[in-house]
Order: sequence, then C-alpha cells, then structure tokens
Amino acid sequence: MSFDPAILIYGIIFIGVLLLVEGLYLVMFGKSISLNSKVNRRLEMLEKGVAREQVLEQLRKEMSQHMKSRSIPLYSMLADRAQKANIAFTPGQLVMIMVAVSVFAFIAMTFGTGAGLLVRVFVSIFMGVVGVFMWVNSKAKKRMGMIEEQLPDAVELMVRSLRVGHPFSSAVNIVAKEVKDPLGTEMGVIADEFAYGRDVGESLKAMAERMDNQDMRFLAVAVTIQQTSGGNLAEILHGLALVIRSRFRLFRRVKAITAEAKWSGVFLSSFPVVVMVLMNLVRPDYYDEVRETAVFVPACLVVAGFLIANIFVMRALVNIKV
Repeated sequence: MSFDPAILIYGIIFIGVLLLVEGLYLVMFGKSISLNSKVNRRLEMLEKGVAREQVLEQLRKEMSQHMKSRSIPLYSMLADRAQKANIAFTPGQLVMIMVAVSVFAFIAMTFGTGAGLLVRVFVSIFMGVVGVFMWVNSKAKKRMGMIEEQLPDAVELMVRSLRVGHPFSSAVNIVAKEVKDPLGTEMGVIADEFAYGRDVGESLKAMAERMDNQDMRFLAVAVTIQQTSGGNLAEILHGLALVIRSRFRLFRRVKAITAEAKWSGVFLSSFPVVVMVLMNLVRPDYYDEVRETAVFVPACLVVAGFLIANIFVMRALVNIKV
C-alpha cells in the first residue's frame, strides 16, 4: 500500500493556518478577547483605566464595522458571520490576514511538497480564504451558542433586581457586571448607551438585529411595550425567561433527536469519497480500464451531483426551526 505524504503535509499546513490566525488574534487583543475569560472584556478595559467613553466607542466600532464593509470583494460572504462573532479585527485586517496565511501556506508547501507552482498558488489561496472563514464561523457558532445559553439567566437576574426595587437601568448594569462574556459586554454597551441618552428599547432591538437572535427580539419588544403601555416589568420578564428557557430546552431536544440523521448524512456524503481515495491508494490502476471510456467523465459528474444533492436534502430534513 502506497501513501502520498503530500496529503498529510497539506493537512498539517491547513491546521497551522488555523492556529496562526488564532495566535494572531490573541497576540493583538490579549486574553480578554477570549470567551472563556471570567471577567468580561468591557470591565477589564475599564479596570485598565480606559475612559468609559473610549470603551463604548471601541466596542460599538467593533460591533458594526463588518456589516459596513460588505462592499469589499469576497468579504460580503464573511461579513455576517464576522459580525455575529464580533471579531475585533477590522475588515481590512482580516483581508490582510487572509493574504498573510496564504503566503505562509505557499512557503510551507514550497519547502514541504514537490507540487507545481500553479498548484501551490491555488491551494495556498484556498487555504488562506477557507481557513479564515472556518475560524470566523467557529467563533460565531460558539459566541451565539453562549449568548443563547446565558440569556435566560441574565433575564432572571434582571427580574430579581427589579423585584427588590432597582430601576431597569440598574438591572442592566448588574447584568453587565455579573455576567461573563459574550453577553456581559453586550449588556454593558446597552447600559452605557442608556447612560448617554439612547433609548434602552432601541439598544436592545439593535443588538437583537445585529445578532439575529429571536429571544433577544422578544426581550426588546417586552421592554418597549412596557415603556409605552406600562405594567409590571418584573412579571413580564419572568414570563419571558420561562419562555426562553423552554425554547432552549426544546432546541436541545430537537438537536439530540436529529443528531443521528445529521451524522448519517455526513457518513453517506463522505463515504464514497473516502472509498475512492482509499481505492486509489491501494490500487492506483483500479480505474485504468474505464478511465478512457466515453461515459467515465459523465458518470463521475452524475455521482458528484447526487452527492451534492444528498448534502442539501439531508440538511433540509434535519434543519428544524424552533
């Protein structure tokens, strides 16, 4: 059995690209940018002596910069995910990082493989673009999942604050101080905007639209209705917390039920490709008798079409909205 070591080298280089992007991110912004930090980023910036106005300006810039840069070529498909991930890199820096890691991949392939110049150029560009996109997408998924998990506890913390007599602005401030990132910094920005005169309902609505979070939209609507019509905001938010927690439990149940179907779809889509690769490794001459026939290329295209269709069909079957 013969094995081409170039395949392993390509995989190692791609992993190196992902680690390089993460390392640059942590070097430029420090551990405070990590979602695993016990103290949210806004509080850490304030503790370092940065003025409240500067902190608010910096965080608002980071929260809106990606959606304003959709006109950059090839960046539009990344802007939405980068916004949800709240990537602190500017759009220009992300594009420069794509170029930098592509150059890194090209140099690594030059010394580690014997591939031709065109192959190295195209593969390195692919690794740079896809690597950054995968990194941003993983950050977005992790951040959105943490916000969905933190939101019920944050709303219940607001309810307890309101019931002991604090105004809603103080309740938001308490959440901003007590809750970890990513929700802690988001609520801190809302508290600062409210302190400088912006309507809290508008701030909540803007955050919900920026993150495309349905539960956050419910919170914004509840606060806006209470501001215009009156009522017991503590009881309204208590009921909302129960609804959000129930939706979260239902979503987890649906995710568990559909997990088998998702993995079945991944297996059915990847198994033919894996078999083809292994067959070429074990028997490189296996397809020689049919490779030159007129139906070989059309048959390959038909099989590829069915595999792609299988991916979309399986995803549609398990994509259940809660």
